[in-house]
Amino acid sequence: MSDQPTTAVFDVGRVIVQWDMRLLFAKLINDAEELDWFLANVVTEAWHMEHDSGRPIADMVGERIKQFPDYAELIEAYQHRFLETIPARVPGTVKLIERLHARGVPLFAITNFGTDFWAEYRPTEPVFDLFRDIVVSGHERLIKPDPEIFQLSEKRFNKPASSMIFIDDNAANITAANALGWHTHHFTDAAQLEADLIARGLLA
Repeated sequence: MSDQPTTAVFDVGRVIVQWDMRLLFAKLINDAEELDWFLANVVTEAWHMEHDSGRPIADMVGERIKQFPDYAELIEAYQHRFLETIPARVPGTVKLIERLHARGVPLFAITNFGTDFWAEYRPTEPVFDLFRDIVVSGHERLIKPDPEIFQLSEKRFNKPASSMIFIDDNAANITAANALGWHTHHFTDAAQLEADLIARGLLA
C-alpha cells in the first residue's frame, strides 16, 4: 500500500446523504409499537438490500404483499415514496467533496443502491456530477462487502487499490476494502473525515 492515497471513493447512504426508512413510515403508522414491528418484520433493511443486490423493486413488493397482505398499502408506499426516506444531505460531507474536487482530487463512489431507486434518486442530487464514475450495486448485481465489487471498482476507476481511500459508515465494508489493500476511513461525521483527509494530504 502506498503511503498516501491520491483518489477519494465515497459511499453514498449515511455518508453523503441521510437515509432512514422510519421517516416515511412514521407518517403512515401512528402507533409506535406497530411501527417498530413493521420495520423489524415487513419493510426491513435486510429486505431492502435485495433491491440493492439487483432485484426489481416491483417483484419484491408483489412477493412481500403476499406474505403480509394486511400491509399491502404500506409496502406499496415504499416502492412509490422511497425518496421520503432520504431527507437531506449528511451535514458537511458535500462541502468536503466540493473542496476535494476544487483541488483536483479524482472522485468516485461505490454505493449499495437498487437500480430502480437509483434511477429515481440520482437526478435529484447534483453533487454526483462531480464524480468521475459511480459503481451502483444494483446495476452490477454485486453488493458491499463482497470483495468482487471492490475489485470491479478498481478496474472501472482504472486505479490501484493502494491509491484510493474508501469512505464508508459500515464497518464490514471498511474491513473488506482494507483486506484488498485500500486506504479506508470509517465515517462517523464530516469533522473527523476532514481531519483525516488533511492528515493524508488530500485537503489543506
